[in-house]
Amino acid sequence: MYLVQSRPRPVPGGITGLSEAVVDLSAVRDNVRTFRRRVAQDVMAVVKADAFGHGAVPVARAAVEAGATWLGVAHAAEALQLRAAGLRAPILAWLYDPAELMLLSDIDVSVSTVAELQRVARTPSVHSAGFWVHLKLDTGLHRAGSAPDQWIELTRTAAHYEALGAVTVRGIWSHLSHGDSADAMQSTRQLQLLRTGVGLAHRAGLRPSVVHLANSAGAVTLDAQDTDLVRIGAGLYGIDELGIGLRPAMRLVSKVTQVRRIRAGEGVSYGHDFVAERDTTVALVPIGYADGVPRVAVRRASVLCRGVRMPVIGRIAMDQFVVDARDLAVEPGEPVTLFGDGSAGEPTAQDWADWAGTIPHEIYCGIGSRVPRRYEEK
Repeated sequence: MYLVQSRPRPVPGGITGLSEAVVDLSAVRDNVRTFRRRVAQDVMAVVKADAFGHGAVPVARAAVEAGATWLGVAHAAEALQLRAAGLRAPILAWLYDPAELMLLSDIDVSVSTVAELQRVARTPSVHSAGFWVHLKLDTGLHRAGSAPDQWIELTRTAAHYEALGAVTVRGIWSHLSHGDSADAMQSTRQLQLLRTGVGLAHRAGLRPSVVHLANSAGAVTLDAQDTDLVRIGAGLYGIDELGIGLRPAMRLVSKVTQVRRIRAGEGVSYGHDFVAERDTTVALVPIGYADGVPRVAVRRASVLCRGVRMPVIGRIAMDQFVVDARDLAVEPGEPVTLFGDGSAGEPTAQDWADWAGTIPHEIYCGIGSRVPRRYEEK
């Protein structure tokens, strides 16, 4: 016979719903300031993918307040969201449909081909100098960007449209393929190619106001003081790939909703992948893979409850998972920390990434819309 408890008790200072992602905006500000102290260039805060799941508008505001001079997004809709929220900093968007261009006249857009440039130039702009564009050169990532053998044609065509007042080339940029590597050899080769591309653009008559290449790690490892911007994405959220003292900005918390005692030999969750070897107490946590908890992490994952790491047992389901509380007197309503900065002994997003065989970027981006974000300042 086993006992099931399911009436949550009040937890002082606890969350009011089932789960929440708590975002420390002071950490975002501190991370921007860390980069501003370390690099000579201005900072572009990359807030794509809803600021890696942290919330684009609050994070963008915090980043600008801390000294970021540009904002970067992937999709056009992300740029429009920032403008609708009143953010006036320059914004670069690099993925858009031609049909969206009419909405982007006060947004900088990336251009990789002559055909793209022609579409942009033919779209009416609210500015007398036309659309603001950043020409992208492929220096080795081999995704978007002009192939080097097409770069001269692109820059000459851009100079032609600039003379007509259809576009203003505000930037030239590229993207590192090995930007998270402490070995900057490949990044240095890409920087040299970008420098060559900038020189060819100058020959065509272009005078961009910003040249940018480095990401968060590249900003530290790459000597690129002749560029004007560094694009800070991962580092903005405290993903500290090089150990420079960044602060994680998010912690993911939930609470116990049910507690029960099971006997040795009884299984837990779908398929009974876990079978108890002894009598034990198990606790139900109401957050699952629909909310971003990676299902593949189950055999290694743990959470913090009552100051103790409790292993996740059985399969992680869509909406919930179970932990082994052993013989601790856990009660419904007990707070559970899935990840944080690790200072209290809780797992980190990097831990979950290791357990799931991925990167912390994916852990943060995967936190679903059912999990409310709460913002705090420390």
